[in-house]
Amino acid sequence: MKKKISLIVPCYNEEEALPFFYKEISRVSDEMNNYDFELIFVDDGSKDKTLETLQKLSAKDKRITYISFSRNFGKEAAMYAGFINASGEYVAVMDADMQDPPSLLPEMAAYLTSGEYDSVATRRVNREGEPRIRSFFARAFYRIINKISDADIVDGARDYRLMKREMVDAIIEMGEYNRFSKGIYGWVGFKTKWLPFQNAERIAGETKWSFWKLFKYSLDGIINFSQVPLSIASWSGILLTGIALLIILFICIRKLLFGDPVAGWASLTCIIMFIGGIQLFCMGIIGQYLSKMYLEIKKRPHYIVRQTNREDTVKKVQ
Repeated sequence: MKKKISLIVPCYNEEEALPFFYKEISRVSDEMNNYDFELIFVDDGSKDKTLETLQKLSAKDKRITYISFSRNFGKEAAMYAGFINASGEYVAVMDADMQDPPSLLPEMAAYLTSGEYDSVATRRVNREGEPRIRSFFARAFYRIINKISDADIVDGARDYRLMKREMVDAIIEMGEYNRFSKGIYGWVGFKTKWLPFQNAERIAGETKWSFWKLFKYSLDGIINFSQVPLSIASWSGILLTGIALLIILFICIRKLLFGDPVAGWASLTCIIMFIGGIQLFCMGIIGQYLSKMYLEIKKRPHYIVRQTNREDTVKKVQ
């Protein structure tokens, strides 16, 4: 009996890229005729004709399931919806812009069927075509998060990976609202084979990830998988308190021994502003953690499905 590969494809304004992607994934799936395929396209509230394109494709290919959100919930929610609705023994995630080459799937499946690995993940070995400043901050993020958290994230790691059912079930069990899949993949464990590949440009359309969005996403990753920022806030308070006590002691001794008055309003102002800035910085760190807790406590659904072509689709999850 053939094993099934469920392929999850998050889409946001991918009207131009979808025809190219479907043509390539059809070619690859035809070559992998020893597997059955389930193609789950998740329309993340696109504003172009992505949904119409998916409807046309599903009309001629019964392997296609499309799930259209009521609004843009983000890529993490789209992937989570795919995981919940996937039925295959193997589950893959990949982008529709062709930056995740479908041609790697046969090799990825071969590693899984060998029984040695539970997951085959991909990583870019270069960042050609990417702005240098963006590459610099991306590499810095990977170094920082691996040092301060339990998440095992390889530099250049993509969301593109093929996993066994057991690993997918473990990911689904992690039902937090604030999701950072690259960290979740590492946190759940399982034995992973890393598959390097050369960076590929988008086949069509424009990237949806601005520098600011990537910066916010990286902060989410650090907050979701590390308590080190909270420790920094605590130790900053202890350090500044110690310094303040030493300065007070120094001033008192100088006044008693030499009778020098305490002078210099400018230096005093600078110190007050410095300490005030540290306090606001620490409050900001605590506020970020509180905001994540607030979102989790509200138990809002990760996504809401507006339209789908599959009756048994899980339309929202809390």
